[in-house]
Amino acid sequence: MSRTYAEVPGLMTVMTGDEKHGPSATSTLDVLWVLYDRVLRVSPDRLDDPDRDRFLLSKGHGPAAYYAVLAAKGFIPESWLAGFGSAGSRLGYHPDRTLVPGVEIASGSLGHGLPLGVGLAHGLLARGLARPRVFVLVGDAELDEGSNHEAIVYAGAVGLPNLRVIAVDNQSSSYGWGPGGIEAHFAVSGWSVTRVSGRDHASLASALGAASDRRPRLVVAAVEGKS
Repeated sequence: MSRTYAEVPGLMTVMTGDEKHGPSATSTLDVLWVLYDRVLRVSPDRLDDPDRDRFLLSKGHGPAAYYAVLAAKGFIPESWLAGFGSAGSRLGYHPDRTLVPGVEIASGSLGHGLPLGVGLAHGLLARGLARPRVFVLVGDAELDEGSNHEAIVYAGAVGLPNLRVIAVDNQSSSYGWGPGGIEAHFAVSGWSVTRVSGRDHASLASALGAASDRRPRLVVAAVEGKS
């Protein structure tokens, strides 16, 4: 049974423990819901479809919202949630693609998701698969990692119109972004960029589902600051 958005926070409360990373998880909740409810062309019965969209959670150290949305949409049983982080559980503190249906990459070590997404988007096009899109969710603080900047420059240089990056901005970057914010760092490398409220589902759906303009696309999802 598919759940509604209003029921997802309740699913998150089933998962407990010190490694839940609550603020990190809740900052991504609305983006994750909109992706799986309105944008991604993927479902539990087509996990191996070559034409499916791929979603990569680079911000993998706070996966509680991700697991809750996967359960709400039928990718995993809700009964798994109570075992979060326990010995023998499939739901670890970092998502594991070999254990959790629907998870495309193992993540949690920050700075890996965007480079992997660039490679995946490039590989799909090289195989002649133009329909699948690659969505990568990163955090603003995670973009401090140098590996991201190499990926940003490369993706902009070669095009990659099938790549979408969602940067959840809760103002936790170590050094700030200066004039133009996060968007300027992508735009200068040739990316299409936009900023929306990370809590406004209609704006998120419009920005994430927008047709490609033959460039990789950045959507900055602004949320409340981390307290």
